[in-house]
Amino acid sequence: MLETLKNAFKSKEIRIKIFLTLALLLVYRIGCYIPVPGLSADTMGQIFADDFLSILTSMSGGSLQSATLFSLGILPFINAFIIMQLLTLVIPKLEKLSKEGDAGRRKITQITRYVALVLAAVQAIGIVVGWREAVTPLFAFEAGWDAPYITMASIIIILMAGSTMVMWLGERITEYGIGNGTSLIIFVGILSQAGAMMGNAFAMVGDNWTIIWNIIGFILVVIAIFFFIVFIDLSERRVTVQYSKQIKGNKMYGGQTTYIPIRVNGSGVMPIIFASSLLMFPQMIMALFAPGSDAYMWYAQYMGSGTAVYYVLLALFILFFSYFYAQIQFNPEDVSKNIQQYGGFIPGIRAGKPTSDFLKKISNRITLFGAFFLMIIALVPTFIFQALGTAGGVDLGFNNAFSATGLLIVVSVALELNKQLESQIMMKHYKGFLK
Repeated sequence: MLETLKNAFKSKEIRIKIFLTLALLLVYRIGCYIPVPGLSADTMGQIFADDFLSILTSMSGGSLQSATLFSLGILPFINAFIIMQLLTLVIPKLEKLSKEGDAGRRKITQITRYVALVLAAVQAIGIVVGWREAVTPLFAFEAGWDAPYITMASIIIILMAGSTMVMWLGERITEYGIGNGTSLIIFVGILSQAGAMMGNAFAMVGDNWTIIWNIIGFILVVIAIFFFIVFIDLSERRVTVQYSKQIKGNKMYGGQTTYIPIRVNGSGVMPIIFASSLLMFPQMIMALFAPGSDAYMWYAQYMGSGTAVYYVLLALFILFFSYFYAQIQFNPEDVSKNIQQYGGFIPGIRAGKPTSDFLKKISNRITLFGAFFLMIIALVPTFIFQALGTAGGVDLGFNNAFSATGLLIVVSVALELNKQLESQIMMKHYKGFLK
């Protein structure tokens, strides 16, 4: 990757794109330090210190816990994108739009923006209503009111505007910079939060030098997990496809051998996001609107984040969503029809239904292995980080530095960014050759 960066900086066009990307990410990070008037950062920090919603502030780069302009971050847009992706499968009109090329994709993107704005409004309302104690009146005439409604409305508008700004920055990075803007914003947020946790851990060393071994152990575990994720993320099963020779006019076509790559972790981080979101949704709703109810206390004690039932259900949901997402991404029947249409066949397998059954069998096995991989990443690092995060009665906060989702996102975005740079360099070389 270092060699790729070195070659990228040699090209003026790519260098400008890299600097533009860094500038837009810098704007995002500056927005993460601008406080929201009327929202207490100290109170929000206490709320999120030991709360299951810490994953949200981790993905927002700590801005939610600090009550800043970009507190909502890119999460409303991500949720809207997931919702639109699922609705495209069940609503014929949206499915038709997705197949209309660039014009259809632009319409779907515009609808996604509107859905993201609605979700941002819902989340902003949930914050000011659910954590009313963090809201301080901005105007003197609100002193005698039951609730500072003007201040609360102002906070909602500011949070919605910040989320829209982050969404705009992500789209500009995708359009004019390098890589996917949404992914890079999450990437930077997770790394910044992890960096802050590591800085706090080193600050706690002081005279207690035994803590340094926990820090070294944490770094070594993270590096080992990164290597494991990269190894699995780049792994794939290649199904050989042979194309028959065809004579059309005076030319001969086909007669070549190629393969169908089926990735081990083709669904990426999506099964973990779906599974954790589904499990946390009831607790999140009760925390926002009924934080002191008996139902919330029961759910938090027996099914909340960190309980044994939570981890069992998380593993089962990861398995379910891995197969669900695999069905969306890879359709054996369509692949079999395309192979047969172009005169191809899998050696030793008859064309038609036997080919689709063969591909389905391979896909199911690969998906099962990928699901087990995601279960390991979602569960094992959590217990290791909890064990390393306590030394001499001091909480080092390692379990909040990197979540399972964060680990996968960091590696996936880094690999995707490397591929983007390599493709840009390759295109530049082709242009130079043609000139």
